[in-house]
Amino acid sequence: MGSAASPPRALDAATQEDLKRVSAHRAVDMVGSGMTLGLGTGSTAAHALDRLGALLRTGALRAVAGVPTSLKTEAHAARVGIPMLALADAAEIHLSIDGADEVDPDLNLVKGRGGSLLREKMIEGAGARFVVIVDESKLVPRLGCTGSVPVEVVPFGSAYTLGLIRKVFDKLPGFHARLRTVKSKAGDGQEELFLTDNGNHIVEMFFEDGIHGNLRDISDSLLRITGVVEHGMFLGMATKVIVAKKDGTVAVLSKK
Repeated sequence: MGSAASPPRALDAATQEDLKRVSAHRAVDMVGSGMTLGLGTGSTAAHALDRLGALLRTGALRAVAGVPTSLKTEAHAARVGIPMLALADAAEIHLSIDGADEVDPDLNLVKGRGGSLLREKMIEGAGARFVVIVDESKLVPRLGCTGSVPVEVVPFGSAYTLGLIRKVFDKLPGFHARLRTVKSKAGDGQEELFLTDNGNHIVEMFFEDGIHGNLRDISDSLLRITGVVEHGMFLGMATKVIVAKKDGTVAVLSKK
């Protein structure tokens, strides 16, 4: 009897991880000594942190500091030896490097499915340049095609705020929204509301066929809701998007 075939998913995951590493390293090539960087959050950004740390340790880069977009990134940067600054102490952020959950043809992004959208938007919006690192699976015809669009909301009345968010899209077929939950830290098998690094909750918005309509109008409608802190649509913020492709090539898309 022959041995069972190995499942292909591990190979697929490794291939995607390689693509993430390629795009991250290409972005780090843009970093020069003396720069202050916005340090992104997520699995792709982690490769950039590792590369920056290695270059600092060998002396190939000097006097580089980073402003972390999450507590997780802060811990990772400390572990690999990247000096850090608070946002208020950074005289200038020369370049931010981060991944994205989705990239549309106009280089608008969905970010923050990991829950770090507010700090990401604050830091990446404060910088001179924002380079996004992705593999080609993140390219979409319109935002909201592949998963949730997150909205950070204050804990007080979060269920009420969820209802107000639903009303923005109440005539849109296939739309639904929910508060994100995670397994309880008590280990009792129950679920509890997810908390961001800022102590807020996340509403996850789902669209059957992506977001149609004017994105800036939709953004304004969400931000006018009292209780909404920020959303995960990053509109017009990316200056470049580095896309690692399965055929081994790398495309660099620039803001029009």
